[in-house]
Amino acid sequence: MNSELLAQLQAQHPLVVNYANFVTPGFVANGLNALGASPIMTLAQEEALALMIPANALVLNLGTINTADMPLVLALAEAAASLAKPIVLDPVAVGATAFRAQAAERLLRDYPITVIRGNAGEIAFLAGIEATAKGIDAGATAEAPATLAQRCAARYDCTVVVSGPIDVIATGHNLATVYNQTPLLPAVVGSGDLLSSLIGAYLGLTTDPFEAALVGAATLGVAGEIAASHLQATQAGTFAANLMDALAGMTTETLNQRARYEAARHA
Repeated sequence: MNSELLAQLQAQHPLVVNYANFVTPGFVANGLNALGASPIMTLAQEEALALMIPANALVLNLGTINTADMPLVLALAEAAASLAKPIVLDPVAVGATAFRAQAAERLLRDYPITVIRGNAGEIAFLAGIEATAKGIDAGATAEAPATLAQRCAARYDCTVVVSGPIDVIATGHNLATVYNQTPLLPAVVGSGDLLSSLIGAYLGLTTDPFEAALVGAATLGVAGEIAASHLQATQAGTFAANLMDALAGMTTETLNQRARYEAARHA
């Protein structure tokens, strides 16, 4: 794992443009800022190209996607693609409604999505594997997270992150598993959204999306474990504040010492 990406992030402050869902933009912006990235949120189609010119990456979160916002989302994707900027797609609850599914499928069909980050139910849906899920919950599927990630990565020719009790990253024949985790992360709405944007920040610093996703997952996992130290399962509110502090205090040394992962790369 290239933990030096964290040092680069803290030195270069990559600009991450976010089409965020209206539930979590503050949490995501604070998390990016705490780590050292530079977040910007937009709801204006007119500024899509102007924002993407200086940006390092684009993150599209479909948590509250709607008809009125689709022109903005497409304009952002078009601008990012034309400028060869990486795009992260967070297909929140993609299997819940036909509208969400159509929005995600249009983006995946028409634009070069670099990374898809979702829970097991969302990734299973995109991979064409049967799963059950309601809203933002991960749902249930008979397939292992590694299988889901690999099938989805092959289907869309991109890097896929399945987040959950373990995080699994797949790109082609490459596979990684990040074991750092705490039950308090999924207890805070927006932790997955933040992971997508952290991956976007790292993507802006490297041409290796597999590495960006691995470092992003490890960063949030390690920060989550630090933030959860000495907390009870009912202290999600305290945890959310502690998480910002843990991200702000993150160093390459801490990441190297505490990250627990396996990664296999194949030519």
